[in-house]
Amino acid sequence: MSNYDVIAMGAGHNSLTTCAYLAKAGKKVLLLERHGYAGGGVATQQILTPGYHHDLHSSVHIMIQANPMITNDELDLFAKYGMKYKYSDVPHATIFADQSVLMTYQDLDKTCECMAKISPQDAEAYRKFVQLGQTMLPMIMPGMYKPQPPLGALMAMLDSSEEGRLMMDFMQRSSLDIINTWFTHDKVKMHIARAVSENLQLPDELGTGMGTVMFTALMHTYGVSQPWGGSGKLSESMVKAIEATGGEIRYNSEIKRILVSGGKAVGVELMDGEKIMAKDAVIGSMHPHKIRQFVEGVQEPVLKRAENASLAAFSLFVSHYDLREQIQFHTPEKDVEKAIMLTLCQHENMADMQRDFDALKRGELTDLMFSAGNDESKTDPTRVPDGAGMWHSTGFAPYELFEGGTARWDEYKEEYGEIRRQQQSKFVANLNSDNIIAHKFYSPLDLERNSPNSMVRGDVHGVAPYFYQSVGHRPTPDLGQFRIPGLNNLYLVGPSMPPAGGVVGAGRAAAMVMFEDLGMDFDKTFQTGEGKQVIRQKARSVAPKDGAMRLFDENDAELMQVNSIETQDDELVIKGKTFGTMPLVARLGPGDLRRAMKLAITPKKLVSIIGMLFSKD
Repeated sequence: MSNYDVIAMGAGHNSLTTCAYLAKAGKKVLLLERHGYAGGGVATQQILTPGYHHDLHSSVHIMIQANPMITNDELDLFAKYGMKYKYSDVPHATIFADQSVLMTYQDLDKTCECMAKISPQDAEAYRKFVQLGQTMLPMIMPGMYKPQPPLGALMAMLDSSEEGRLMMDFMQRSSLDIINTWFTHDKVKMHIARAVSENLQLPDELGTGMGTVMFTALMHTYGVSQPWGGSGKLSESMVKAIEATGGEIRYNSEIKRILVSGGKAVGVELMDGEKIMAKDAVIGSMHPHKIRQFVEGVQEPVLKRAENASLAAFSLFVSHYDLREQIQFHTPEKDVEKAIMLTLCQHENMADMQRDFDALKRGELTDLMFSAGNDESKTDPTRVPDGAGMWHSTGFAPYELFEGGTARWDEYKEEYGEIRRQQQSKFVANLNSDNIIAHKFYSPLDLERNSPNSMVRGDVHGVAPYFYQSVGHRPTPDLGQFRIPGLNNLYLVGPSMPPAGGVVGAGRAAAMVMFEDLGMDFDKTFQTGEGKQVIRQKARSVAPKDGAMRLFDENDAELMQVNSIETQDDELVIKGKTFGTMPLVARLGPGDLRRAMKLAITPKKLVSIIGMLFSKD
């Protein structure tokens, strides 16, 4: 019987992230993966012809770009383990049925210039919309990669200021409501609505509006990227990091159940009967609907709430093609080839698009199907043999078909994939038999089969991104802190967990919770490296011209701006802003001041403080 400090069920990108942090801190970790490869939804494989490298699920990395795991290289993925990102100056583009194009450049000015050709009014509105979103990012991003607050506590904080109440308004509205409020031209509306719906949210679903604000602001602030060599290179770099620090990954090893004793997780049992014990913790990469299957002794109310977690109303249909030569588009606009996210829009107006979204809820497939795709070899020739091309396309599709149900996908998949190819040929000149070497289709049912413990009903993001399933209430209030109430030493990770599905690096937040429970100092381990010191020096190199004092978190995101410190009666009153925009008034009484002085003033600290007074900014 083998023993480890930590055992992880699954080697998806969230499990890999959590375990990489633990392994770097000295824990002996073991990841058990049912597939013959690591990465889960962040994997790149040669699924058809040798030399053609396809992303099985995720392809575009957006939310992870602001994660300190990336910005500070906390796991040495870039410095030691070969990770490299490529960025495009065209994060997103849409080709319409008339072959006209709407481009989202990372450069906001260029985007507005392009949009003005369609609608000058919307171009100016878009600029203001993005700038508004960018003022909100400082309130959102610093906490995105840490354990999330309870939803009620966050709402109470937001409700204390005008800026916060505006965020609350966006969070509770639908994307369509926000889009219709800000924009007038159907092409602009469809361009934004289709892109935001990549989060598997219907445009008219209440509680999804904040995604519209964040998506546009993020593209112009952090950009959109893909790893050189494919999405799975991120997972491969984490595998190297884990193995270099003494961790192990066993493939083709499927877990039957989590072993529980005395109210805590103590190990796992594999399908072949082998039992492996964990001294400190077990990490379960499992959907909330699957907890009952793997874990005994969980309180029934907790299980029922977990099993009521809402899933997305639709899933994805994915097409992979190996091509003899690169794709050629009908549109003369060459910049579409740079687009990391490329929408092929057959809808004439927003009303038609909304009708097709409504059809998805009923399990129907329509003629004007949702399509996105591109030839990834255009920007990364390492993905294919010399001179060759590839086509990776995704489209929205129901998990359960109106006619025939879910089971019909197996018999209908090839026929439907061919229909999609014919529709895409309206935009692509050479997606035909002369150029196609091989193809493979994945239906929503196939997605679930590939990852049955995470992508239930083909929901690649785990659970739906609704307001009531956000921050510390994702996927439920019970599970939002990565723990299961009443059961110690078991931690949940995966796309269902906070802050969101997709490639976020959310396992970092789970690692922070585990570090705290295990009596380990996360900040001391990961926030004082040489690279971090360089980032701090750069961030502090320019003194604020407004005379304000600024407080930063460990990732150099501004938390607080202090504009004035005054005395009123027997209180010290501190006034300023938090997260860049939200008004702050803090009052310290005599007792608070005495405690603050006691914390700050020791002989050693006093010498350091005096020295800092004579140092340059």
